Amino acid sequence: DLTAAALPTLAANVSVPTYDRAAVRSRIVHFGVGGFHRAHEAMYLDRLLEAGHTDWGLCGVGVLPFDAPMRDALAAQDDLYTLVTTAPDGVSSARVVGSIVEYLFAPDDPEAVVAKLADVDTAIVSLTITEGGYGVDDATGAYDPRDELTLGDLDGLGTPRSVMGLLTEALRRRRDAGIPAFTVMSCDNIQGNGHVARAALLGFAARRDPELADWIAENVSFPNSMVDRITPVTTDETRAAVAAEFGIHDRWPVRSESFEQWVLEDSFAAGRPPFDEVGVQLVADVEPYELMKLRLLNASHQAMSYLGILSGAEYVHDVCTDPLFVAFLQGYMHREAIPTLRPVPGIDLDAYCDQLIDRFGSEAIRDTLARQVVDGSDRLPKFLLPVVREQLAAGGPIDHAALVLAGWSVFLEGRTEGGEPTPAVDSRLDDLRAIVAADPAALLDYAPVFGDLGANERLRAAYLAARASLAERGARGAIQAVLDA
Repeated sequence: DLTAAALPTLAANVSVPTYDRAAVRSRIVHFGVGGFHRAHEAMYLDRLLEAGHTDWGLCGVGVLPFDAPMRDALAAQDDLYTLVTTAPDGVSSARVVGSIVEYLFAPDDPEAVVAKLADVDTAIVSLTITEGGYGVDDATGAYDPRDELTLGDLDGLGTPRSVMGLLTEALRRRRDAGIPAFTVMSCDNIQGNGHVARAALLGFAARRDPELADWIAENVSFPNSMVDRITPVTTDETRAAVAAEFGIHDRWPVRSESFEQWVLEDSFAAGRPPFDEVGVQLVADVEPYELMKLRLLNASHQAMSYLGILSGAEYVHDVCTDPLFVAFLQGYMHREAIPTLRPVPGIDLDAYCDQLIDRFGSEAIRDTLARQVVDGSDRLPKFLLPVVREQLAAGGPIDHAALVLAGWSVFLEGRTEGGEPTPAVDSRLDDLRAIVAADPAALLDYAPVFGDLGANERLRAAYLAARASLAERGARGAIQAVLDA
């Protein structure tokens, strides 16, 4: 079993920390310790610790009941875990990551979390709380929280339990004690994630204490970032493979692709690690990079997944080694997405698209289409619909995107072409299914997803034509019709 005491006994093909973890200061607090965080930010910080920068360890925080299994897994393993990365050629390597040196579970002791955040040593608070975790309305940009923890904190007077509530209370204590503010660093897949985090925190704070909100606005920095590393959900199959290949019995290992990218705005209120020494790109403007990633990589996930699932596929590599789907994805990226992008310094966009297809096609990663469609009503407005909006404004093509939206609507009806149930998981699923059951055209009127975009007559016509094509030809036939046109 993986523990600190077991590290010297691990196989020679497993890399392990050589730094003294007992000497590491956890000056970064991270909310949302899941697979992606452990394959990405925690991995970069492990490299920094290995290079001798021992002031920059991590304290993980869980706020939701479903974070309890992560608390228990890390506690049993001295906060260690195995990261297995796999290259497109199928060659894997394993590293035991030691950068998480502390873990707090807010439902057990929210005061301990506030105290950690308020501590003068805490310089950065990072977030992977998902697209839906900020409570910022996609269409309006207004703070409009819906989750029970946040609403309870806005109404209540006790110790906070939501992310924004915990951050706000900690910043109040720092202000009152004369301690400088920390940086809030979002690592979520959202355009302008720093701006969104700022809107969420200021929106929460303004409802509780307008003067504190003003202090936060003046003192807290919210760097934007672009993060990229395909990281499938850990399964029992993952655990068994890590045990078989590397001899490690890990309760919660992580498997990811070998590719990694982190483009980060260099804007920090209270200092930062030398991220640039371990492969992070520090830039003045993240937006060109994030638009590239959101509209090419993330939107392609949506483009392949609904149509792939309807046609009977299960894995990403199933569709991304299929010439029909590859042609469809390349058509979407080159015809519809790339014309909406600004120049991206240092990036050849044609080569980037080819690289994406290679990454998606890696059978060793075993990423599922089902993972990519969780909370589609949050993802589509951030990844695909901005492309549609810009193409409509420019009079450009939208036929690929319209078929994706039509595929989503059929997916919401609940059955694949083979009669299997679709793996639909969405916080708005009941509303969405009721709409498509009554009138599929009315899906475009659903403002939480489409805002005013659904009123566009050209989009409505293209969407209904794509629905008709799916009904007549099936997913593969409908894709071929778009390619032929």
